[in-house]
Amino acid sequence: MERADVAIIGGGLVGCAAAWQLARKGASVVLIEAGDINAGASGQNAGSLHFQIERRFLENGDDLAEQGAQIVALSRHAVTDWATIEGDLAADLHVAMDGGLMVAETAEQVALLERKAARESHEGLAVRTLDGEQARTIAPYLSPGILAANFSADEGHADPRAVTPALADAARREGASVRTATRVRTIERDAGRFRVEGEGLALSADQLLVAAGAWSTEICALVNIHMPLYPVALLMNATERTAPMVPHLVQHVGRRLSLKQTHAGNLLIGGGWPSRLAQTPNGGFDLSARAQMIPESLTGNLLAARDVVPGVTQLNLIRSWTGVTAISSDQLPIVGPVPRVPGLWVAAGGSAFTLGLTFARMLADAMTGGDADELALLSPARFEHLNGFMG
Repeated sequence: MERADVAIIGGGLVGCAAAWQLARKGASVVLIEAGDINAGASGQNAGSLHFQIERRFLENGDDLAEQGAQIVALSRHAVTDWATIEGDLAADLHVAMDGGLMVAETAEQVALLERKAARESHEGLAVRTLDGEQARTIAPYLSPGILAANFSADEGHADPRAVTPALADAARREGASVRTATRVRTIERDAGRFRVEGEGLALSADQLLVAAGAWSTEICALVNIHMPLYPVALLMNATERTAPMVPHLVQHVGRRLSLKQTHAGNLLIGGGWPSRLAQTPNGGFDLSARAQMIPESLTGNLLAARDVVPGVTQLNLIRSWTGVTAISSDQLPIVGPVPRVPGLWVAAGGSAFTLGLTFARMLADAMTGGDADELALLSPARFEHLNGFMG
């Protein structure tokens, strides 16, 4: 049986970045991916680097907004990780960090922006609140209907189709083994190690990191552990290419919208509009099948884009697609060690593009003898009560 210090299940951004970070620290690493590298959410998202508190944390009351504010400390680390990753990998990943705007169209939304900015400033994130005219001075493409905006100078975007393959290549160069088309079938504990078996795979590892996105719940079940992650299907859209038009990441504090322009010139339009997950014959969700677009989501997404950046109406929509990610029951990612199973680590549950490099670096430090204190807010330990009867 093959032996390794660490087995990683999941070939997305976090899994590949963790394999790279662990291997460069001298650990023997085997990364296992059921399909292809970057085939899941890491390659299907729109590549936003959104360091401001996300709208989803703001629309469900102050308690969740306060939780979202606590992630800002990790966002500060992520700014540095993204600013240096191209140099670290010697790769062009089309990282652009020219700033981001979160806009408001109503007085109520302006008040929400002001509360958000106060929370962010308290956590050390530099955010400026601009009135509509000030916002249009730096972003003339914005609609006259924009009353105010929060501006973060570090926000931006990267190419999700380039980042994860580059990380996988870097992991290989450092000595990690990357196995694709290898589905894990069983995971057993054997003398304190993890025995991982699957298609052409028989591996014994001291530590196991589950970073399989929406499939992480199924993988954790193989270790007899509940992990409260729930699949969600989202919509993304791309316009035809055009001349430089939107240099910033644009989000909305009260509507579902993210908008940015790629290196190639396409505008990517998203923001969390739902799609419909495929179902199995017995009524469960079929994560292996493509999610179905909901027409109302497409209409709503494009209307939000039009209202904020009217120039999009001059462009043809050339592609819309769906992707599946996962969220936790409290909206925060789940990242860190699982107390009930020594040596088991999890990294899933959202924000894995923006914060993925940071998650991977901190996990690699902790898995090689450091501490996981900065990940405490996201620890799987907060759901330990769910596993009280799991043995």
